[in-house]
Amino acid sequence: MLDRSNTLSFAAAVDPMRAANRRAGRTLFDWRFHTADGAPAQLTSGLRIDGPPIAALDGCDLLILVAGFDLEAHARPRLLASLRRLATSGAAIAAIDGAPWLLARAGLLDGRRATTHWEDLEEFATRFPAVDTRRDRFVLDPPFATSGGAAPGLDMMLHLISSRFGASLAARVASALVYDPQPAGEQAVGAGAAARPVRRHPLIARALALMEAHLDDPLTIPDIAARLSLSPRALEQRFATHMAQSPLGFYLQLRLNEAHRLAIDTSMSVQEIASATGFASQASLARAFRRAHGLSVRDLRRSLGR
Repeated sequence: MLDRSNTLSFAAAVDPMRAANRRAGRTLFDWRFHTADGAPAQLTSGLRIDGPPIAALDGCDLLILVAGFDLEAHARPRLLASLRRLATSGAAIAAIDGAPWLLARAGLLDGRRATTHWEDLEEFATRFPAVDTRRDRFVLDPPFATSGGAAPGLDMMLHLISSRFGASLAARVASALVYDPQPAGEQAVGAGAAARPVRRHPLIARALALMEAHLDDPLTIPDIAARLSLSPRALEQRFATHMAQSPLGFYLQLRLNEAHRLAIDTSMSVQEIASATGFASQASLARAFRRAHGLSVRDLRRSLGR
């Protein structure tokens, strides 16, 4: 479980297993909760989920990863390394809501079919061109399963129950939840989504790659546009269409996400973090960081006991 996950996505992961145990009259599923770093994961409803860090998990039959918002901030090296380690160990991994983004950031979905929350599909497809992004409720590409949101996550969990313990039990679980499941690949997600494919924009992908490669010494937007053989206005229009954000705003978001990661994962000074993320001074980083994250780097570290 990760911070800022939706409560319905959490319930979609857990409640079908609980109901399966009850309907079967025996323990078919036994689960434990883990969080990114051992601190409680606070869901968007305020519910807190306790558990040891995922780094302490040696192995499992199935890892169900649930995430919602602030995905880039969650994509820290330690978490991504844990996901790669568990995948290598032979665990199946199911990702619900925003969690497919983290699997993609870990490089685990390259060359595979996957989906994510329908609101993020276009950005996901552009950001991860090596992933075959599908506009489906959930996608199975063993050992990975990905779903887009809470209800598709429930569909995916019912499919899991059916494949492991039979369609009859899955139907009884769906009935207990008063839910009519949708099969994999048979219903697309999002308003009007079935009529159009996921859009992937190679120029946007190249722009993002340039931004990520120049976090410490940011390029200007005209520089990026020139490297893509575009005018700055054309680049602005493409970002507005495909990312619903300006290139400058997105670039700043990337740099602040990296500053957040460095504040948590390293002992670098605030000045060193400012230099590593392209801010001219501690003061300029402090202003932008507080606007984005609601507290200073020092306050963030203090809240984590560092």
